[in-house]
Amino acid sequence: MEQTIRERLLALADEEYRQFHSKLVPDTDNILGVRLPHLRKLAKELARGDWRSYLKAAPADYNEEIILQGLVIGYAKADIEEILCHTAAFVPKINNWGVCDSFCTSLKITKKYQAQVWEFLQPYLQSREEFELRFGIVMLLSFYIKNEYIEQVLLRLDSAKHDGYYVKMAVAWAISLCFINYPEQTMAYLKQNTLDDFTYNKALQKITESFRVDTETKNLIRGMKRNIMK
Repeated sequence: MEQTIRERLLALADEEYRQFHSKLVPDTDNILGVRLPHLRKLAKELARGDWRSYLKAAPADYNEEIILQGLVIGYAKADIEEILCHTAAFVPKINNWGVCDSFCTSLKITKKYQAQVWEFLQPYLQSREEFELRFGIVMLLSFYIKNEYIEQVLLRLDSAKHDGYYVKMAVAWAISLCFINYPEQTMAYLKQNTLDDFTYNKALQKITESFRVDTETKNLIRGMKRNIMK
């Protein structure tokens, strides 16, 4: 079955898209060029079948094969313990932001088991591995920016210390979403935090780029930028 799936991926590959996507994930050299909607469609098909056998034997030579595995886990129907078991096995395979983010957004079972997944995420939010930590952060911004979690989310973002670019960008992205949805709590946080200068300024930039933030607030946010000129 794996070879058949690979043949289907190869048939869906688009050279122009491969070149475009390769520029977005410059450290990844095994991209076929299959667009995400095609991968989602194939993943849903696999999730309706014997997805456990697929995951057990699935190859991971191409970037799209890794993404496909993550999507199948997200679409599979099983109890939360089994899904989290497969998630734990998959996370070490994450080696770029595209694999990470597509996987996180597919784990919609999180909405039903918020508390259980929250506890599952805590070790990842303390990881020293760049993409394990990004996984935890993107899960927070995807499912936990809500009343009962916002204060804890801001605390976790503040403690997510890592020199990796993709961690810093994920933290900045998450903080901007926190501000858009909870401006008062996030503003209080922005006035007293331990973020490095790059992440802090990038978070402000992302806030000002949002269409959901009014002009007056954007001007205020711009005035909060740290001067890091040496």
